[in-house]
Amino acid sequence: MQNKIRLATAFLLAGLAIAAAGCGSSSSGGSDSDTFRVGLEAPLSGEQSTLGKGMLKGAEMAANQLNEKSGIGGKQVEVVPIDDAADPATGVKAAKSAIAAGLDGIVGPYNSGVGIETLPLYVKAGLVPIRLTSDDSTNGLGFTLQPMTYQIAPVASTALTNWQHAKTVAIAYDPTQNYTVSVSKALKDSLEKAGVTVTAFEKVQPGKNDYTDVVEKLAATKPDVIYAAVYFPEGGLIAKEMQEAGVESQCIADYASYDTGFVETAGIAAAQACPVVGVPAPEDFAGSAPKVAGYKDEFDEDPGTWSPYTYDSLKFLADGVEKAGGTDAKKLTNALNGVSGWKGWTGSVTIDPHNGNRRPATVVIVDTDAKGRLHVDEDWAKAVGAPY
Repeated sequence: MQNKIRLATAFLLAGLAIAAAGCGSSSSGGSDSDTFRVGLEAPLSGEQSTLGKGMLKGAEMAANQLNEKSGIGGKQVEVVPIDDAADPATGVKAAKSAIAAGLDGIVGPYNSGVGIETLPLYVKAGLVPIRLTSDDSTNGLGFTLQPMTYQIAPVASTALTNWQHAKTVAIAYDPTQNYTVSVSKALKDSLEKAGVTVTAFEKVQPGKNDYTDVVEKLAATKPDVIYAAVYFPEGGLIAKEMQEAGVESQCIADYASYDTGFVETAGIAAAQACPVVGVPAPEDFAGSAPKVAGYKDEFDEDPGTWSPYTYDSLKFLADGVEKAGGTDAKKLTNALNGVSGWKGWTGSVTIDPHNGNRRPATVVIVDTDAKGRLHVDEDWAKAVGAPY
């Protein structure tokens, strides 16, 4: 209910600003108030709303901590929810409204298919996005602290070959999303170069309640591994249906499925049988205990999958604004391009100035424990020499 109130308030303010003034933002994208307004674009409604609400709360936690000090540039920070519902058209409409109402910064979006449409709008408005998109098509549209396709696919390929020792792999992918299309193709190419036979490369239409036909088609090729490059609602169903059908192939879900929603959809038993390519859980990062405890105190629940990343993204933006002396896009971009060894909840951050991406990426293989919690797979980490 609290999130619905925040959303309704944000869009009401956006509508009033447009009606009263025609344009509530300056050419630099900034607001005219004494408040530093940071948009948080995420799927706050729809199938991915669990993920989006965790993103929102991570940003709100960071804003509250900044406000306990001096905010950003002496202004109190307000997080403005921007609900894109994981849909490009919805995202564009929501982004335009938020920009018109006035923004000083933007964190998000999460979905690359949405970001390829909304990120240019923020950039045109003079903002420097701190995005959570992973598709390489969003390279250079602001900065990100989470992994990109060119960083994810090699980890997935190495996991399948050096950890699972797969000789044959069947791939299912969502053809409607930029990221899942590009990562599945990159994985296929990498596996074939490594001498692995890709027995099937099957499209999965999102939004269905049953993928038995897809599972049967993939299993019929008798692969060592079935790899699902789909988002978590579909990934969870595929994992569940593989277990119920007694499919002998190992199930592995792609990074797009990495969220607690994957476990909720699949059920704990099926999720345990299907490792996920992802990032370390909120409590897996070194020194994270105080932040996890603080999140629980503030929201009376465990951190969401991406809460640490939006928390860090807002803190990262705040430090950049302080270093740049304001929100001028050119000065802020230069300041963030020079970041090396910045410390946050998600560990150390160094930015590649060629594309605004973090290096090295925090890509891992994740398991589900008996309580339905996601954690780094220790056997995988040992097999590939990962630092987690």
